[in-house]
Amino acid sequence: MSRSQIRRGARPEGLGTDDDGCTVLHVDMDAFFASVELRHRPELRGLPLVVGGQSGRGVVLAATYEARRFGIHSAMPMSRARRLCADLVIVPPDHHSYTEVSASVMALFASITPLVEPLSLDEAFLDVSGAVRRIGSPAHIGELLRARVHDEQGITCSVGVASSKFVAKLASTRAKPDGLLVVPTDEVIAFLHPLPVDALWGVGERTEEQLHRLGLLTVGDIAHTPESTLQRALGKSLGAHLYALSWGRDPRTVSPHESEKSISNEETFASDVDDPAIIRRELLRLAEQVARRLRAAGVVGRTVSLKVRFADFTTITRSRTLPEPTDVARDLYSTTVQLYEALGLQRARLRLVGVRVEGLLDADDAPEQLLLDAPEHGWRDAERAADAATRRFGRGAVIPARLVTPHEQADE
Repeated sequence: MSRSQIRRGARPEGLGTDDDGCTVLHVDMDAFFASVELRHRPELRGLPLVVGGQSGRGVVLAATYEARRFGIHSAMPMSRARRLCADLVIVPPDHHSYTEVSASVMALFASITPLVEPLSLDEAFLDVSGAVRRIGSPAHIGELLRARVHDEQGITCSVGVASSKFVAKLASTRAKPDGLLVVPTDEVIAFLHPLPVDALWGVGERTEEQLHRLGLLTVGDIAHTPESTLQRALGKSLGAHLYALSWGRDPRTVSPHESEKSISNEETFASDVDDPAIIRRELLRLAEQVARRLRAAGVVGRTVSLKVRFADFTTITRSRTLPEPTDVARDLYSTTVQLYEALGLQRARLRLVGVRVEGLLDADDAPEQLLLDAPEHGWRDAERAADAATRRFGRGAVIPARLVTPHEQADE
């Protein structure tokens, strides 16, 4: 079976494919910590592997699907996991790597839509209603995200596509591993009602026991129980909450709950690159993108970072703090090129490069910007004029001459 076939994911029998109005996506990395570790240890693929402490008091932080077949799961004591699988492979955690991969994935999400609500390092909700016209249908966007996460990070994710956060999260769970599932708006009830009661948010072990004592085993059983009965048995708030969810009613919107601490863009090359000229050109393009996002957010930053990933997935970062905060692409490009050249990589083959700006401040509160190598305001005003042209005529209306390809020059 080809990878494109695998990516469709298993679809519950009878469920349709119409994604009209299904603009909420839940994206969840598959066995995240373990998947990141396997990038560096490909020889362990296919083996029952867990990430966690090896001491007697250690717990499982993540488990591959091979390990899960033995009944091993996250938060399980490592001693029990060892008893369940004598051949278990245990890998110590590398939280720095997980944070780095997570930041890259979240940056990818933010490049699709500003409405991203992270839930943890490895999952997030996205509202893609504003991206449909530009990119395509919600299901197409979900497939695009899955392909890019795989190609850029070497891991897989599963995506649920629905009209609400609750249903989208259930759908991503049903799509695992490495799949995508659409729950059409008019089929939400048919999707929900056969599920066990513990599929509902708010149903833990004690609530599940209470519901079972009432003879309620499925979500459909809850839906067909009077709301007043649920409120008397479970309390007014929880009863009303579960009754609403059982009918697919979840009014919560996707809400980015934290201001951005950094803004970044990165690019994975179609094939490994060792030509410094191509790498510098890509750094210029990324600097333009990051600067444009800084200006759109009304922020400036002082710390500029370069990210370089080699063909073997080894990743390094280098950063420099500027004398004054900036939102100007010329400053970002100049700094990242200096960082790149200082690495002395010569003809090293690169898989990915990235540009990040941290130490963000509100542009109105920042001191007046003094550009590194231009008359005061010259380049900043020029880039803001380019922003205005882009808003009016579309992306690509104004770009640096070095980013114009020979094909585009010929068309002119």
